Amino acid sequence: MTEAPAALHDNPFAAASPLPYQSPPFDRIREEHFLPAFEAGMEQHLAEVRTIATDATAPTFANTIEALERSGELLHRTAQVFFNLTGTDTNDTLQAIQAKVAPKLAQHRDAIWLDAELFARVRTVLADRDSLTPEQQRLTERVHTAFVRAGAELDGKSQQRVREINEESSKLTTAFQERLLAETKELAVVVVDETELAGLSASERSAAAAAAEETGRAGHFLLALQLPTSQTILSSLENRALRRRVFEASIARCARTNDHDTSAIVTRLAELRAERAALLGFPTHAHYVLADETAGTPEAVERMLDSMTTAIVDKAKAEARELQAWLDANDPGATLEPWDWAFVAERVRRDRYDLDEQEVRQYFELERVLRDGLFLMAERLYGVTMKERSDLPVYHDDVRCFEVFDADGTTVGLFFADYFARPGKRGGAWMSCFVEQDGLRGHKPVVVNVMNLNKPNEGPVLLGFDEVTTMFHEFGHAVHGLFSQVRYPTLAGTNVPRDFVEFPSQFHEDWAFDDDVLARCAKHHRTGAAMPEELVERIRRARRFGQGFASLEYIAAAWLDLAWHSLPPGNKVDDVDAFERRALADAGVAFDLVPPRYKSRYFAHIWPGGYSAGYYAYLWSEALAADGFAGCVERGGLTRDNGRRFRDQVLSRGFSRDPMAMFEAFRGRELDTTALLTRRGLVPNPVQTTTRPGN
Repeated sequence: MTEAPAALHDNPFAAASPLPYQSPPFDRIREEHFLPAFEAGMEQHLAEVRTIATDATAPTFANTIEALERSGELLHRTAQVFFNLTGTDTNDTLQAIQAKVAPKLAQHRDAIWLDAELFARVRTVLADRDSLTPEQQRLTERVHTAFVRAGAELDGKSQQRVREINEESSKLTTAFQERLLAETKELAVVVVDETELAGLSASERSAAAAAAEETGRAGHFLLALQLPTSQTILSSLENRALRRRVFEASIARCARTNDHDTSAIVTRLAELRAERAALLGFPTHAHYVLADETAGTPEAVERMLDSMTTAIVDKAKAEARELQAWLDANDPGATLEPWDWAFVAERVRRDRYDLDEQEVRQYFELERVLRDGLFLMAERLYGVTMKERSDLPVYHDDVRCFEVFDADGTTVGLFFADYFARPGKRGGAWMSCFVEQDGLRGHKPVVVNVMNLNKPNEGPVLLGFDEVTTMFHEFGHAVHGLFSQVRYPTLAGTNVPRDFVEFPSQFHEDWAFDDDVLARCAKHHRTGAAMPEELVERIRRARRFGQGFASLEYIAAAWLDLAWHSLPPGNKVDDVDAFERRALADAGVAFDLVPPRYKSRYFAHIWPGGYSAGYYAYLWSEALAADGFAGCVERGGLTRDNGRRFRDQVLSRGFSRDPMAMFEAFRGRELDTTALLTRRGLVPNPVQTTTRPGN
């Protein structure tokens, strides 16, 4: 390991953290530490790489591929902390550092991936890969693929253009993040008269009051916007005018004529991505991306989406007719509008299933869901236990740290839980790592789950069932990182294709419905009484309700993503709105009452988020998850045997094997999409369809 430069004296990133699991020393980390650590880290990493590239000895796996795996420690630990904080607790200073460092990091990556001497050594090792272990072969192939996809085989002029594209793209994605965060804050809806909040619970009003006070509007109420187009709060607000304000604020993000408009960024990124794909020998960016996913081609994705589109649109339109009928009966003369959908749907669901979301919330208190739901599931399925630690520093007072122990008492890693919304935190929910599992150096993982729950000034934090399933979803990502057992960090944990990474997370959603889990975690927050069985059954029956809306808003966004990234080089889009309307119409998903889950200008997943041409992955992975969970049900449900099987065949293996081979080893056969169709309620009697993605 290379020693840290003297310039980093007293910088906490200069050496590996002395804390357990090398958990970051957040009590010592200051904003001024990041930039010098980044600069020194890049300099050190390049020096290490040049030493590998110019080694006079013949290329071997150890002195080339494994040596690359060992390089860049200072840069990596700095970046892991920094980019986690820019998502969870950013500010003007961190954003300024990100704007400065992002193009430098793009240049740095290109300096490595476009190093001809280094690539020649990698090719030599690849040619002799039959002498390697299976995991070494896999790593060598992945490293070689990364070089080729970065442009290592291009001529000098083309490589220079790739460098320019990457640098400009890095600046643009950073700017997109900054503008979306600023616009989301600015468009939060301020309410002066509390009577307009009719329908919200006391805890929701308390959270809105706290948010207003935090932004200098004491005495008012602030309804912050969530990342998707559809805002959860719309299902509760009785005031129709306020619902409209919230909805219109949501869809206006980054589309107003101000400094937060992302139109030019969106069109330029699409243009640059198409140009880079062409330089690398692909017809479109979608072809480039999907060549390295389990799907394989845009055509395979289009076939999957197209096979479901008609059924989804028909179901959404049937739901719209049902909602309009409710309005006709309860608000004569009113015409269903997009801002009404969630509110009316909740009333129809309540009427049909006698299910009241506020009633359901009374049984899901955050702490009980965490300990008696999520952690119970982890213990029953995997044999692990979670012990809270208050001795390790965290990056915000709301963050909690848990040590994870295996069934035999050995340690697994650390799990951070960061569940509450706050200024400076991007919307949505996600999992990330502060320390990746690394068998090469003996590192155990430190992972974090992030959500954006409203935190009331006082009283319990009560969850809707969607929020409960989101907790289980993100924990699926967490155990994917925690249970990783590979030697090389490039292949560890969630470093798998986008259309496979959501498989473990969606697989875990269904455990929130398990009888034992609900019996323990679904208890009234005041009385402690268990949720009545008839209410549990109503929740189960209601699960498929609204799937037309949920499926349509998702698949519309997936089609929109493909449209942007299927543009051939040289096709510049002049009007974002016109392009979006045409793309949705061409895909057959244009329905004014159900806008895409993300519109182009605030589609963070596909511009800075890494899901370009890959947003379909959630549906692709859901097919795996539904079929995988069905297999567990067949084998007894929430059992240690099922957990051991999933852990051994999927969670522990990272990207050390072909993803579909891992799925098939776990399931015992190829994928059957019947379970997905049943799960979404898209067909009453689904026909069994066995297929291997990509075929």
